[in-house]
Amino acid sequence: MSESSGLSFGKLYAVLYIFTTGAVAINLFMLGLMGQAIGLPALTPVTALLLSVPLGFPANWLVTRWVRGLMDEADRTN
Repeated sequence: MSESSGLSFGKLYAVLYIFTTGAVAINLFMLGLMGQAIGLPALTPVTALLLSVPLGFPANWLVTRWVRGLMDEADRTN
C-alpha cells in the first residue's frame, strides 16, 4: 500500500476506529434481536457494545484499507 497525500494508514485507522466499532455494535445488537426469532436470548445494547470493542479491530482494518484505496484512487485521477 502506497503512502500518498493525506492521512497515513495508522492515523486513518485511529480516526475510523470509533465509527467502525459503533457500526459493529449496532449490527451485533440487531443480530441479537433477530436471534430471538429462533429462541436465542436477547443481546443487550451494552453487551453488543462490549463485544464490538475487540471485533472492531479486524473490521476497522478492512474499512481502513478500503478507504485508503479510495483516497489513493482519487489522488491518481486528479
